[in-house]
Amino acid sequence: MPQFVIVYLGGEKPASAEEGQQHMAKYMQWLGALGDAAVSPANPLKNTQTVSADGSVREGGSCAMSGYTVIQAQTMDAALAIAKECPFLDVGGSLEVSELMQMPGGK
Repeated sequence: MPQFVIVYLGGEKPASAEEGQQHMAKYMQWLGALGDAAVSPANPLKNTQTVSADGSVREGGSCAMSGYTVIQAQTMDAALAIAKECPFLDVGGSLEVSELMQMPGGK
């Protein structure tokens, strides 16, 4: 079955610890409802560094990517339907959905 990456971009930080807990509970409920479709759920990113072609390194990234989830779905439309239910959208974030390509020699 095809696999898709859902990339988390932007989003507002919670105004309080309680708001953060409420959002996390909704997010975990969404992930739980995915069942076996969630191949690699909830992969937050931190301490991003950018390596340039000349080998120089700088702090931060070139985009607002804050994490990703890998799911499996029959089609892109099915993956998009899953993404549209993600509570990350409730905090003003956006999601990019891409199909993973299987490389030769990959598992």
